Amino acid sequence: MKIKEINTRYSELAQTDCCLSCGGAINYAEPLIGEICVDLGSGRGTDVLRMAKSVGETGFVYGIDISDGMLEKARQNAAKFNVPNVRFVKSELEKIELPDKIADLVISNCTLNHADDKQAVWNEIYRILKKGGRFVISDIYSATQVPDEYRKDPVAVAECWAGSVTRDEYLKQLENAGFSSIDIIEESAPYDKGKIMVASWTITGKKRTGKCSCNS
Repeated sequence: MKIKEINTRYSELAQTDCCLSCGGAINYAEPLIGEICVDLGSGRGTDVLRMAKSVGETGFVYGIDISDGMLEKARQNAAKFNVPNVRFVKSELEKIELPDKIADLVISNCTLNHADDKQAVWNEIYRILKKGGRFVISDIYSATQVPDEYRKDPVAVAECWAGSVTRDEYLKQLENAGFSSIDIIEESAPYDKGKIMVASWTITGKKRTGKCSCNS
């Protein structure tokens, strides 16, 4: 992840009304009373606060972000609305600063494509989920490999598409991480970005409940 560029861009956007998401993972997540939830790329904390209400006093929600501006805004929002069962953590996606097997649910909206090592991110999601835990992720994939002129452009990467991988590569990373029962909730038709086509989707899956010698 190009941390400096991402931090700068999203710290600037933290004080605006700009819509930052490519999807609505929260609309399909269905957090339950007492669950522990994690939002990767939590931004201003809007979805974290929504989940905190859903999980109730016995549940808890972590917001993970790399942008200092977004984290500060999220903490301000939590204090403003008096939401105690949340915590906002500065962390890279490739090494999430949370313990093993802590989460029942992980969500994310258009954030994973920012990471340089997306396999590491999916391995981390698997690590922090409890057995039987689930994810609901909205993201972007590319129809073909993204040309280097965009992949190496920090502005294009920060715009949530130039860091994307192909659909097949995306699904292979999920398989490599150990996830099963992958379902596509929604998927857009391809649309133009630069010289390529990309598509948005929301997917869900579960961590295996049986014994596994790897990533368990």
